[in-house]
Amino acid sequence: MTQMKTITANGLKFGYLEEGPSDGPLALILHGFPDSPHSWRNLLSEMAAAGFHAVAPFMRGYAPTEIPSDGAYQIGALVADTNALHEALGGTDEAVIIGHDWGAPTVYGAVAHAPDRWRRAVTMAVPPLQTAFDGGFFGLDYTQLKRSFYMFLFQTPLAEPAVSMNDLAFIDGLWRDWSPGLEAPEEIARTKDCLREPANLTAAINYYRALFDPSVHVAAYAAEQQAAEQGVGKCPVLYLHGTGDECIGADVSVGAEQHLPVGSRIELIEGAGHFLHLERPEEISRKIVDWLSR
Repeated sequence: MTQMKTITANGLKFGYLEEGPSDGPLALILHGFPDSPHSWRNLLSEMAAAGFHAVAPFMRGYAPTEIPSDGAYQIGALVADTNALHEALGGTDEAVIIGHDWGAPTVYGAVAHAPDRWRRAVTMAVPPLQTAFDGGFFGLDYTQLKRSFYMFLFQTPLAEPAVSMNDLAFIDGLWRDWSPGLEAPEEIARTKDCLREPANLTAAINYYRALFDPSVHVAAYAAEQQAAEQGVGKCPVLYLHGTGDECIGADVSVGAEQHLPVGSRIELIEGAGHFLHLERPEEISRKIVDWLSR
C-alpha cells in the first residue's frame, strides 16, 4: 500500500510517496512538469512487488515539499536534492533511479555526479542535454519551437497569470497537447493541488527560468550543475521516448546514445505521447522493472 511520508534532505523537507520493503534496494522515482508523484502509482506498485523500496518525492517547490529558501532551481540543485535523498533514505550502491521530464536531466546529473550511489537508471521523454542541443530542443527547429512555446512564455512575467487563470486550465491544455487522447483527470487534479498556491507555481516556473538564465544559479551547486551539463558517468541508462510525444519530438533524441554511459539502451515507444508511463502503464512498468532488476 502506498504511504505518504516526509523526510529532510539537502536542507529541505520533502513529501514523498512510498511503497515496498524498507530493506529493499532504493528505487527513487522523479516526476516532471506539470506532474506529481501520484502519476507513478502503477510503477510504485510494480517496483514494490519486485522487492524494491520505491520512493517518489515531490520535487523542490511542489507542495507539500518545501520551497527552497535559497531560490535555487537549476538542475544542479535538483541533482543535489536527489543524491541527498539517496543518503537520507538509506540508499546503497544497489540503488536505482527513474526520471520523467524534469526528472530525466536530474537523473543524468545525479548518476554523473555520484556514480557510486546508483546501479542502474531509467529516463523518459527528455534526452541528455547535449543531445537536446544537437537535436533542436534548444535550437531553432520550427516544429520544436512551436512545441516549446511554454518555455519561452515562462521567461516572462505573464507566466504566472497565464497558468493560474481558470483553475490552472493551462495545465489541462499541456496534458491534452502533449499526450493526445490520454484521459488522466485524477493525475491532473493532483498536479494542480501541488501548484495551486502562487509560491508553488512560481517555483515550478522558475525551473525554466534557471534553465535559460545562469545568473540565477546558486554557486553552492556548481559541481552538480557541471555534472548535469556534461552527463555520462558509468551507470547504464534505459532511455524511453514516445514517438507521439508532442512536448519533445522523438526526433530530438537522435544521437542520444553518444551521450549515455556504456551499456545503455534507447527504446522508442510507438504511438505513445509525453506521459507514456500513464498511457502504457503495464508495458512501461514491465520494461522498467526488467531493466532495473538485471
